[in-house]
This record gives sequence, C-alpha cells and structure tokens, in this order.
Amino acid sequence: MSDTQEKHQHILADGTVVEHTHGEHGHHHSHAHTKAVINRLSRAIGHLESIKRMVEDGRDCSEVLIQLSAVKSAINNTGKIILQDHIEHCIVDAVEHGDKDAIRELEIAIDRFMK
Repeated sequence: MSDTQEKHQHILADGTVVEHTHGEHGHHHSHAHTKAVINRLSRAIGHLESIKRMVEDGRDCSEVLIQLSAVKSAINNTGKIILQDHIEHCIVDAVEHGDKDAIRELEIAIDRFMK
C-alpha cells in the first residue's frame, strides 16, 4: 500500500466492519446533498424525540406507531438520497479508477439498508 492509500474502516449497523482503501485517486466523501441530508436527519431526530415524549406521556399506541412509521419513511428517503449521491460520485469515481472494492462495499451497504 502506498502512502496515498490510507486504510480506513466503516462499521455497519449490524456491527460488521468493512475495511478498505480508496487507492491513489484521492477519493473523499464530499457530496452534493450533504446539507439536505443533515437537515433531514435533524428533522427525523426531532420527530423521534417527540415520539419518545408521546410514549412517556402514555399516548395511544396507534398514534405512536403512525408517528414511528413517518420517521421510518423519512429515514428510508434520506438513505435513498445518500445512495444516489454515493453512486453519482463515489461509485462513478471508483469505476473510473478500477476500484472493485468500492462496488463490493456498496453491495454490502445496500443489502444492510434493505433489511
């Protein structure tokens, strides 16, 4: 591994550790939709905190489930934006540089996301 190939890890939600390098092409994780993703995540966190208060206040289970469903949908839609951004930037770059590991990692991430 050359000095420009810094190895790093991603820990997936299920605890699986994926370790890789991004090669000499200087790959970085700067994406077009970062601000939108952060805003969506902040809204989902706020929504989830209000659901927690609903549970603490003993609100009706049906209401809580409906609100949880809304948060799940928001998280899934945020994941779709991240996936699209990743494909448009990282994967295109990886293909151009012959980085097959990045494609395998994407397959693992999609599989985990879809569960």
